[in-house]
Parts: sequence; structure tokens; C-alpha cells
Amino acid sequence: MRAIILALMVAMTTSSAMADETDDAHRLAVSGRDDYWNCLAREFPRESNKSLSEQDFGALIASACPSERQNFRVALVDFLGLQFPTNEAGANMTTANNAIALAQKDIVTAFARRKAAAK
Repeated sequence: MRAIILALMVAMTTSSAMADETDDAHRLAVSGRDDYWNCLAREFPRESNKSLSEQDFGALIASACPSERQNFRVALVDFLGLQFPTNEAGANMTTANNAIALAQKDIVTAFARRKAAAK
């Protein structure tokens, strides 16, 4: 009986620790996302960008904020690895890269709309 109780206590402690680790990883991923978005947003209103074409602005955004982009990618892959432990690492990396691509697309779309409205 003691062995069963001990086993249940260990399982509950392990489960709680894993939940805390997943929550921490989620917070880091959200923070990384926010840092990346804020960095991209700082590129948006620059006076020097107003004369760029949509394509040139897209290229600028694709290369902007390299450390924030990498931090977001790593944090998101770590979180996904904890949240979905049976996923292949490549699938989690693809998801992270897709999230980054969508962020870039959103900022370029906003740029294009602003430019069209200014005409």
C-alpha cells in the first residue's frame, strides 16, 4: 500500500512539474512573439521605408530583427516540444517558421495598405 501511495505522489509531483515547465515555456514563447512583433513594428513607420516598394519592404522585414526572430523560434519550438512531445522536431520547426513568416506577411500587408491609402 505504501508503494502505491508513494508512486501516486511521485506521479502527481512529476505531472505538476511538467505542467509548470510547459507554462513557463508558453510564457517564453509568447514573450518571444511579442518581442519579435514589437521589433518588426519599429521598422514599419521609419521615414526611410516610405519610398520602398512592397517587395523591397518585404525583403527588409525578412532580414530585420534577427536575434528577436531566433529567440522567438527557439522559444516556440521548445514550447511545442513540451506541448506535443510526440511531434517530430522538424514539424515543430516548420510550425515556428510558419509563425515567423505570417508575422512578416502581416507587417508587409499593413505596409502595402498604408502605401495604397496614401496615394
